Amino acid sequence: MDAGTDNVAIRVRGLVVGFGRQVVLDRLDLDVRRGEILGFVGASGSGKSVLMRTIIGLLPKRSGTIQVAGMNRDTATLEEIRAIGRHWGILFQQGALFSSLTVRQNVQFPMRENLVISQRLMDEMAMAKLEMVGLSPDDAEKFPSQLSGGMTKRVALARALALDPEILFLDEPTSGLDPISGGEFDSLIKTLQRTLGFTVFMVTHDLDSLHTVCDRIAVLADGKIVVVGPMSAVLASEHPWVKAYFRGKRTRVHAAMPN
Repeated sequence: MDAGTDNVAIRVRGLVVGFGRQVVLDRLDLDVRRGEILGFVGASGSGKSVLMRTIIGLLPKRSGTIQVAGMNRDTATLEEIRAIGRHWGILFQQGALFSSLTVRQNVQFPMRENLVISQRLMDEMAMAKLEMVGLSPDDAEKFPSQLSGGMTKRVALARALALDPEILFLDEPTSGLDPISGGEFDSLIKTLQRTLGFTVFMVTHDLDSLHTVCDRIAVLADGKIVVVGPMSAVLASEHPWVKAYFRGKRTRVHAAMPN
């Protein structure tokens, strides 16, 4: 699992996270390489989103270390933590848009919090981000209640990209989308990542996303990473949950495998 320090965007070692007597992540180790799309998968309730939220500081850990872009959260100053937070973008599962703000204002929210720039420049930047994710100028003044599920995801993605992040966290990005919309969103993520070169940490249960978009896949079971690597390595795993999920009779990957 170890990679050179310069090639690692996120390094997690011996991470323990729990709630009360329940241990969710049990001495978990994981490296996310710079410039890759890492898919993170596990059973429902296994702790996928818990890991992501712990990395970005929304949940406390009991022990272990987390390094993001070379910064150790345990030894970093408050200003260093704030600074590194400006270098990542987050797309939460349901979009988490502010219902009282327009699309343009939602995209501008990180800019207002972190930049000192004119309203005109913010407007230009917001429109550029919306265009980047495939939305039109007419969409900019709509409110979240006027958006389809696919449009909501795209606005949330535009907001996550507002500060040109080095790392993009995606929590179930295709959840709630039909297969066509999900496929289009996957293609958008892959195109933007290849063009802009950021690192993607994607929590997902979508087999199509894992198969077509991810460079590597990390599988969580029993609080630990049980396999990490390209799809070929995952398919070769003999871990019971991995076999059931990736090679079960109802999976597209299974159907494509030779008898």
